[in-house]
Amino acid sequence: MDHHVFSLANGIRVVVKQGNTEVAHACLLVHSGSRDEDDGKDGLAHLIEHLLFKRTERRSTNQILNRLEVVGGDLNAYTTKEYTCIHASFLRPHLERALDLFEDVIFHSTFPEEELVKEKSVILDEIASYLDQPEEAIQDDFEELVFANHPLGRNILGTPDTVSALQQKDIREYLAKNYRTNEMAIGIIGNFDLKKVEAVVNKIFGTIPANNSASKRTKPLVNPATNKRLAKPINQSHVLLGSQAYSAHSPKREGLLLLNNLLGGMGMSSRLNLEIREKYGIAYTIESSYIPLSDTGLFTIYLGTDPEKVGKALKLVSKELKKLRDTTIGILALHQAKQKFMGQIALAEEGRLNLLISLCKSVLDYGMADSLEQVFAKIERIEAAQLLEIANEIFEPANLSSLIFEPQEF
Repeated sequence: MDHHVFSLANGIRVVVKQGNTEVAHACLLVHSGSRDEDDGKDGLAHLIEHLLFKRTERRSTNQILNRLEVVGGDLNAYTTKEYTCIHASFLRPHLERALDLFEDVIFHSTFPEEELVKEKSVILDEIASYLDQPEEAIQDDFEELVFANHPLGRNILGTPDTVSALQQKDIREYLAKNYRTNEMAIGIIGNFDLKKVEAVVNKIFGTIPANNSASKRTKPLVNPATNKRLAKPINQSHVLLGSQAYSAHSPKREGLLLLNNLLGGMGMSSRLNLEIREKYGIAYTIESSYIPLSDTGLFTIYLGTDPEKVGKALKLVSKELKKLRDTTIGILALHQAKQKFMGQIALAEEGRLNLLISLCKSVLDYGMADSLEQVFAKIERIEAAQLLEIANEIFEPANLSSLIFEPQEF
């Protein structure tokens, strides 16, 4: 195993991976995000992420922000539908400084009223800026379509009305319910002695009281496919189609990850890119995506093109999906698809911070994280017949919803 996992008495899990440079990375991942907000509290998880850096019981905002920057380090955070993550990069001698800061902001933030007002204003500006980017906005609007009447359909940022109404008591209620120690993972990657890392982590986090309440997430229903067009003040059409897909715990997850990469994943040699951009010159950007979640998943295809080319683009996309539904992939093509996918995974490991966060997610989702060799072994076991079955389940036309942003007529 190329990493080590251990647990603290309070349930917090720790992933340590060796690195061979003077630069180290750390993260603290909480298995809680926007889907865990109560009704009418849209944007609360993201607001909390902002406020974590806005004063604790023993540090001011400036002291928090300068704690790592003063030694050349970097501190940041983000929120997703299912996770909140704070992460840092720093020189190796400053590991304890980084972990101490993590513990302070996660467990001792005070969320002062004046900072709450200020950050709500910042987020309102963020929402307005986001709406000016149709290639981003269509993603959230599509999720609202596919996950209708479910928390997964909410915009992570919230709405102007919901964000404006959030109060300190909402923050404290959310933290008590969702920041559970048994759903937290700390990740560390760097040139460290494992015993010293264990001692430092126990020193900083070992006395945190356990909060091991159960998650109360509800699985979304599968809604009928919907096709929707919206006029927007834009010049180019933006198209998104897709459906719910396999969860992170499905035995078909690896197969869909491979199939998605073949269809429209990273690189210029995906089937969609070769057929629609390179052959016909229709779309500058065309890509597919598969995101496995804890109890469902989301498969999408996105493209941007001129309004008069939307019809042809969709016909070409349908043609590629039909090929995968009707024809078993050949031995050579399957081998090449596996080699490409495994190579991309290996190269992605060079992004050490992203790798570390991925390991922590795996520990929270599965209780363990596979080594690179184990990941490759799972990919190698995928058979052509499995991909054909997956294609017929996920790419069935009757199950695909679509959303199109098209330019307004003036």
